[in-house]
Amino acid sequence: MTKDQFLTRLLSRRRALLGGAAAVGAAGTAGLFAAGTGDAPKRPVLPAAGPPARRPLKPSAYRLQPLTGYGPPRAAPRRTLVRHEPLLKVSGRGRTMVLTFDDGPDPRYTPDILDTLAQYDVRAMFFVCGEMAVDNKDLLTRMSDEGHVVGNHTWSHPLLTRLSRGRIRSEMERTCDVIEEAYGERPQWFRAPYGAWNRAAFQLGAELGMEPLAWTVDTLDWTAPAARTIVGRVENGAAPGVVVLSHDAGGDRSQSVRALRDYLPQLLDSGYHITVPRRHYA
Repeated sequence: MTKDQFLTRLLSRRRALLGGAAAVGAAGTAGLFAAGTGDAPKRPVLPAAGPPARRPLKPSAYRLQPLTGYGPPRAAPRRTLVRHEPLLKVSGRGRTMVLTFDDGPDPRYTPDILDTLAQYDVRAMFFVCGEMAVDNKDLLTRMSDEGHVVGNHTWSHPLLTRLSRGRIRSEMERTCDVIEEAYGERPQWFRAPYGAWNRAAFQLGAELGMEPLAWTVDTLDWTAPAARTIVGRVENGAAPGVVVLSHDAGGDRSQSVRALRDYLPQLLDSGYHITVPRRHYA
């Protein structure tokens, strides 16, 4: 074989190898961009990516996670059903009741209520106002530590039916931010001041990931009756699924504190299970 013949054959082999490599590359590219058609090559298996980097959570972000399944702070709110009326009762087996306290936290009364609940190992719900919470964040932190649920009761307790949609959102959103900062989680429950609901309140609450909760039994403690009157209203209204409305702020709530010390052990002795609700009832 002459030198010229050898060089010619070598060049032919190299052209053939380069052509094959180009065909393999074209097939790989087609697999990446032609997804969704019946005749397209399968998407190539790419190496698994490692977990995305996450900012460390504050310790408070884990406190209620086993109980409620909340996401981390600043997580996008879950899609919540837009309701046309608030929830009035809770579901659950047996004699289940929920105690709720509105308008706080107030350092004059809320700690005493928390002490009584802790004494009987009972959890409750606190629908807080942002303007109260912002100066008493330590009480929200304690609520989180002790397993209570904190809900949104707007910033300044206005009558929502007289506000614009933008004002309602501001009242809700500012309070959500304060609750998250102190409590460790964004609220998943909302209660309209005075029980005055409208379409905007339901829609905006759902957009912020909150369910609307009203009440079944109103103690009317905001009228400052005697403690025994409040006790009688709770005991007469007690029934499975009942939600009791009381207040831990907004005036002299010493009678509410005394009444809780009286009716709570009586409810427990009667076989009632005092608990906090979970999301999304049937």
